[in-house]
Amino acid sequence: MMMSGWGRFPKVDCDRAIMRGEETARALLRSRASLIARGNGRSYGDAALNPACVLDMRNADRIIAFDSEAGRITVEAGMLLADLLEFLVPRGFFVPVTPGTKYVTIGGMIAADVHGKNHHVAGSFGRHINSLALLCADGEIRHCSSEQAPDLFHATCGGMGLTGIILTASFRLIRIETPMIRQETLRARNLDEAMAIFEESAASTYTVGWIDCLTSGSKLGRALVYRGEHAKRSEVADRASHASVSRRLRVPIDFPSWVLNGWSVRIFNALYYRRGRVGTEFIHYDPYFYPLDALLDWNRIYGRNGFVQYQCVLPKRSSRAGLEALLGRIAAARTGSFLAVLKLFGPGDAGYLSFPMEGYTLALDFPANPATFNLLLELDEILMAHDGRIYLAKDSRAGPRLMKGGYPKLADFKAARARFDPERKFRSVMSERLDL
Repeated sequence: MMMSGWGRFPKVDCDRAIMRGEETARALLRSRASLIARGNGRSYGDAALNPACVLDMRNADRIIAFDSEAGRITVEAGMLLADLLEFLVPRGFFVPVTPGTKYVTIGGMIAADVHGKNHHVAGSFGRHINSLALLCADGEIRHCSSEQAPDLFHATCGGMGLTGIILTASFRLIRIETPMIRQETLRARNLDEAMAIFEESAASTYTVGWIDCLTSGSKLGRALVYRGEHAKRSEVADRASHASVSRRLRVPIDFPSWVLNGWSVRIFNALYYRRGRVGTEFIHYDPYFYPLDALLDWNRIYGRNGFVQYQCVLPKRSSRAGLEALLGRIAAARTGSFLAVLKLFGPGDAGYLSFPMEGYTLALDFPANPATFNLLLELDEILMAHDGRIYLAKDSRAGPRLMKGGYPKLADFKAARARFDPERKFRSVMSERLDL
């Protein structure tokens, strides 16, 4: 069947199999030249695509164990984060790190070593894992952690499924009193003000910024910055009991390609910036962490040809100059994104291919077309000149040169992969494209 990531680019004809237990996976390892595990298909590009075999993990979605006293849970890798939160939040728990959508599997979160709005204080998801059960290329199930088989563990967290099939994961949780978030909104007139707010927000648990990528001059990088904390019962009184998730809407058709253009994005960005309500309010965790989940199939907005996301991170020493160069080039091209996100990362994580490093990350969506690909090649050059790196979970078009320059532990990853999968049973279109 034709398959793609969330960006709907590229599309690849893949042989799809369904996970029905360990023996199913072992049989596929014996009978197929290669395969890749796939969760809910929310990586944006080609990380979970393989023409020979894509193993759909969504059937493996059970909770194995839950220890409320220790604040720890063990689940199968195919469990959706959305389903897990429905179980955890009423019991006073939340995941320690969450990406910007809850429609991802736990296995996918590990494979991408996802980060969240709290990376500066919590790191990536892999930092909170107690142990993993991994079906390796030789058919053996290996248990690994930061203490047990650490090379396999660090290659798996952020390894995009190339070390084996994640079967189960045990990880720590955080305690919460309500499902509400105390959100503070601040307005920044330009990039310098936005970065100053981030630097002043080290004590905030969650911090994220929406940034206007089409402004220039004194308004370059104007932004709305959102700080958040899990609200306590004493703060929200009876509001928590009445909190509800926004009604889901669905994009019913693929939008025409001309809908998203420089003018429409510029108008949207101007209105969004002006409508940002400065101040503090209490909102449900769902719209705070997952605003786009309220619009089902929102990827259809970019039309039938799909879109690509460019998410990069710059080391702190070169973040200011790098961001100015990136935003300036995007504004000059007049092909900006209305989904532009800025975050400040804390120190990097132990995963060999984990994306975060201490510095600023910028994420932007662009329609998939020749003009976009030419622009992104220019952004690549800016990124490499400032010692940055690209996020594998969002990428669909970068080359090996960008990979080698951005990931200093790439050799460690390749060594671990060669040890545990010498015949390269676990492969994807991405791994071939990036020479992993």
